[in-house]
Formats: sequence, structure tokens, C-alpha cells
Amino acid sequence: MRKYKVLALILWISTGFSGLATAQDFSKLDQFLDSLQMHDKFMGNILLSHEDKVIYERSIGFHDSEAGEKLTEASRFRVGSISKMFTTSLVLKSVEEGKLSLEQPLSDFYPQVKNAEKITISHLLQHRSGIHNFTNDEVYMTYYLNPQTEEFMVEQILAGGSDFEPDSKGEYSNSNFVLLTYILEKVNHHSYADLIKEYITSPLRLKGTYVGKAPEKEETKSYKFGDGKWVFEPLTDMSVPAGAGAIVSTTTDLAKFIEVLYAGKIVSEESLGLMMEMEDGFGRGMFQFPYGVQKGYGHNGGIDGFHSHLSYFPEEKLSVVSLSNGLNFNSNEILLAVLDSYFGKEVKIPNFSSVVLSEEDLDEYVGVYASEQIPLVITFVRDGNVLIAKPSGQPDAPLEAKGEHRFEFAMVGAIFEFAPETGGMTLKQGGASIAFRRK
Repeated sequence: MRKYKVLALILWISTGFSGLATAQDFSKLDQFLDSLQMHDKFMGNILLSHEDKVIYERSIGFHDSEAGEKLTEASRFRVGSISKMFTTSLVLKSVEEGKLSLEQPLSDFYPQVKNAEKITISHLLQHRSGIHNFTNDEVYMTYYLNPQTEEFMVEQILAGGSDFEPDSKGEYSNSNFVLLTYILEKVNHHSYADLIKEYITSPLRLKGTYVGKAPEKEETKSYKFGDGKWVFEPLTDMSVPAGAGAIVSTTTDLAKFIEVLYAGKIVSEESLGLMMEMEDGFGRGMFQFPYGVQKGYGHNGGIDGFHSHLSYFPEEKLSVVSLSNGLNFNSNEILLAVLDSYFGKEVKIPNFSSVVLSEEDLDEYVGVYASEQIPLVITFVRDGNVLIAKPSGQPDAPLEAKGEHRFEFAMVGAIFEFAPETGGMTLKQGGASIAFRRK
């Protein structure tokens, strides 16, 4: 739910590979993951399934670091926004049963929302409503750890207003799916948790999947990396994200969910087509993930210290699942290594060598930097011998020195190049190069 905005551009890097998968050798992928584990870059579970059969599975790190309990294949993770695929399935099922219409206006349920009469159920599913994303607001950090009511959450959404005219463009907003959760409950006369159980987890026998409440023993703890160790990250109360991010699941359950979804056993083939229909980069509860000529469909997720990915490549009948409870690396690079391994491409082992700088060396980078290209201010401070980036409205990012005047925040693939003599700084990420200047 909480996201690095500009710094955390979620990019899927396409490759030029156009061949089909041959007999897989996952030894290089194992070496890649061994390196991440050795350098405290990743804790989590990864699964690949081809034609509904698991062909690769790996667990790295700790279920509970303090207790020394390691992750297992059965470990349960908060999956964040992958929940939106479950919620979309329920919405389309309600449409198929005549309880909702994709063209039904939001004003039938929440007339007090700005532009409610222009916003349809379809707009909410495809992030075309214009409703402001409540998790982007600083006040979010004051209440996300505590139980909240529908009334309170609707008040937060109303306070954010509208960011653009409905259906004029697509822009990601968790508010859309929180409202869809409440709408589902109204038209079905059951709680969201009961609907998930009735339509998805019970029929599919997904024993490790449910709407989270108070964490259960089987659920992994949430971590971030700081001060040279994995540190516990507080947990969001699941009443806040609701159908936008409240699902708990396992790699095995998620693979089965998406395989059964594509087999037409959760919603109809027509409804699945609506989920996959892209406009301005958004499907209905789905994104498209290109890999060379191949196209996968699914969703990423991020909540507390958890990072997740679920995708399905229909032509390959390939499911890709990655669930992490601790990440200190670029998740996109991990997914690329997984796919490169499956498709027989070279898997490059990352180089984690760093440059050690003194406190005096770091002081020349400290300051407030602004850009004329984007409305983002980044404040750099020194904490001991670590340089910390503090982007406006986003979590702090501890940087790793990689060379002369060059730092990296590997988790989102961001490079910071300083020019102390001119007071300049360049942020490079995902092919973009953005110039900043110290105030």
C-alpha cells in the first residue's frame, strides 16, 4: 500500500529474447539467489509453475528472524495489491450474477464522492476514476496501524477529492478498490472475507489464503534492512486496505489461483478478457508484463515490508510467483533473473561491492535538492557513515556508495550521481535521467 512514488517506478524491463523455453537449468538462478541471501538483499519464496506443475521453488531467509525460524514453502505472506485481482474477480462475478453492472455509476452507492455520477464500476476497476489515492497522503501514516471503519475510510477518500476528470486517463489509486470492497459487501450482503471464502478459497481449496486480521503464527513477519540487520516493520491493520491489499497467501495458492482463473473456473472467459483489456497501461485489476515477445498478466504488491508479484504467461502456460517479507534489492531484477533462467538466457550474478566513505566525505552531499523537471524535493542527510535520501512524501532511502560521487538505492534501481563542485545531482532510474540542484 505504501509505495516509493517517483523513486519506485515499477518497470518491467523487456528483453530481446524471442525463443521458446527449452529444458530449464536453474543452477544459475540458485547462484543468483544464494548471492542475494549472502548479502542480506532478499528474504522470501519464489515459485515457477508450467502447465500447472511446479518446476522451481525456493525459500530464502527467515519467517521470524528474532526466533531464527526459516521460511518454508507453506509460509504465508501479506500480498498487498495482488488482492486487487481477487477483488476484481468478485466484482466481475457479481456482474455475471446480475448484482452489478460495469456501467453502474458510483453515485448509486456513494453520491457524496466528487464526480460520482460520472464514475462507473469499470472506471474504478481500471483506475480511471480520478479519485485521489489516500495512501499518498502524509496523514495516512497516522492511522494505518489501527482498525478503521468504513465511515472513517470513506471520509479519508472524500478528503482527497478528485485528481482528474473521470475516464480522461489512468492513474493508480487504492481508493478505487477500497470503495469496491464496500460495494461488494452491499450488493452481496456478506463481508468481503466471506465472499473471498465462498467464491475463491473454498472452491479452490486454498487453505493458506484469506483476508488478514490479527497476524497468525503461520504468517511471516515483515522486515526492512537497516543498521546492518533485518529490522521488524510494523504491520498495517487490514481494515485499512480492505480489498485493495488485505489478502494473505502462499506461493502455491497464488499459482493455483491464477491458473484456475485462466482456466475460466472463477469468472467467465469474457470477464477474464475484460481484466486483461489494457488502457493507459491499466487492465481491470491487472497489469501487463512484457518479456520480449511474451506477455504476462498479473499484479505486483507492496505493504509494510512485504513485496509480491504474481503473473501468468498464457502462451507459455507459465505462472510466476514471488513473495518477499524483506527486500533490500530491486525486485524487478529478481523477476528478470527468474524469467531469464526459465527461457534459457544468461543469469548475471550481481556485484555487491561497495565503496567505504568517511563521515567527512559524505558531508559534501548533504542538503536539499530540487528539480525543474518533476515536482520532487529530495533532502540528503548523513546518519553516521550512511547517506540517507528523504524524498518529499516518501519513506527514507539509505544509499550505498558505489563510486566517486555515485550512490545507489538498489531496491528500486535508482542511481544518484552528485557533482559537488556545481551543487548538482542527477537521478537515474528506468532509463530516465532527472537533474536536481542543491538549494
